[in-house]
Amino acid sequence: MKSIFLKRGKEESLRRFHPWIFSGAILRMNEEPEEGEVVQVYTSENEYIATGHFQIGSIMVRVLSFDNEEIDPNFYERKLSIALDARRSIGVIGGNNNTFRLVHGEGDNLPGLVIDIYGSTAVMQAHSVGMHTDRKIIAKALKNVMGDDLQNIYYKSETTLPYKADLGQENGFLLGHDTEDIAIENGLKFHVDWLKGQKTGFFVDQRDNRSLLEHYSRNRNVLNMFCYTGGFSFYAMRGGANLVHSVDSSQKAIDLTKANVELNFPNDNRHEAFAEDAFKFLDKMKSPYDLIILDPPAFAKHKDALRNALKGYTRLNKKAFEKILPGGILFTFSCSQAVNKEQFRTAVFTAAASAGRKVRILHQLHQPADHPINIYHPEGEYLKGLVLYVE
Repeated sequence: MKSIFLKRGKEESLRRFHPWIFSGAILRMNEEPEEGEVVQVYTSENEYIATGHFQIGSIMVRVLSFDNEEIDPNFYERKLSIALDARRSIGVIGGNNNTFRLVHGEGDNLPGLVIDIYGSTAVMQAHSVGMHTDRKIIAKALKNVMGDDLQNIYYKSETTLPYKADLGQENGFLLGHDTEDIAIENGLKFHVDWLKGQKTGFFVDQRDNRSLLEHYSRNRNVLNMFCYTGGFSFYAMRGGANLVHSVDSSQKAIDLTKANVELNFPNDNRHEAFAEDAFKFLDKMKSPYDLIILDPPAFAKHKDALRNALKGYTRLNKKAFEKILPGGILFTFSCSQAVNKEQFRTAVFTAAASAGRKVRILHQLHQPADHPINIYHPEGEYLKGLVLYVE
């Protein structure tokens, strides 16, 4: 196994179990590793400190283990078993729910790997070259851990791996084949488009927040902006909303939203959907809404885009504050990892002040328990949300 040696003092973050090693921390290598290769990392004093996947870029090593162990099928089987036990213990498996995140990258000590479960299908994404390289080993380990509960594994990493790595990656089944695409979340059914949809096909991370929205929906007129597959919409309908309007710029998303609503509430005329730009819709809307959901895609993928992202959040929320009825409730979110909780809250505060509305915070929201944050890796906290009462 090839070795990497750190500059003096650069091991301190690893002693605190942070799972990333940046390029600036590296002194030398005994031999240049291939991208995705497993390497051992040593301090400047030749003391072993970690094992991980090597990758060209700012983050050069993603740590898999702080113990001197082999990264082999047994390693992945053990890590996946731990992740599955954790999901069982927090109660997201079984009952009226067959949809959950099994592996959440650094949060499950498997940096670069995401696995979502939809019924008997696992959708696997690699965000590092190392996890792409190990994908078939991981798929076999996953089948061994889940047994007959797992019939299909779909690999969906075409857009998540570094472009410059030129891996020739393609999406496709590693186990099984195309199958029933209906999954269940808290008793509600939805189509999962893992072949062509965003991320793994559905945004599992909003499950708990959708349930909270259901609680506030009775007798309200609901507007679901950036609806994608319509998750918030059909929760609102089950919660007893008077009407629900879903908006997304993508016609494909609108078609999927309509299909999901029909799956749960056939021939229910409370729902309408509009394929339109969010800002244009908010500008010209006339219907009186007293519950609005703003769940836009990430406005900032990296720190360089932060300033413009915060302006975007302020502009979007200001429009909602201007339009929402007195006594209305606003669910507003940011999924940008580059935007922290304080920055997002300040952007929303600025919007409220600019719109001249009196606003109370009812809830401060975040990602659910099956998207855990490694306590040594605070960067893993990405989903932020506020539930606001607007006078």
